[in-house]
Amino acid sequence: MIMLYNNLPTLDLHGTDRDYARILINDFILDNFKMKNKKLIIIHGIGSGIIRNTCQETLKKNKFVLEFKIDNFNAGQTIVILKNHSDK
Repeated sequence: MIMLYNNLPTLDLHGTDRDYARILINDFILDNFKMKNKKLIIIHGIGSGIIRNTCQETLKKNKFVLEFKIDNFNAGQTIVILKNHSDK
């Protein structure tokens, strides 16, 4: 299996509930924005879709997120693109 994103910052949300997932996502986004990382991976799994939906709702509301999409190669993770510091 080819690992396309093995050098990107990654957050794994397996085993979290909705509320904790929101906190982890927002902290992860803020930390990576401060470190000037542009592209991130959030692993939410497939399951019933509760954590995936929570992830997408949280990303929509986060002011540092430019765009996000489900990975074409792995439906259990989302690729996140952060805004540049000049785009705040």
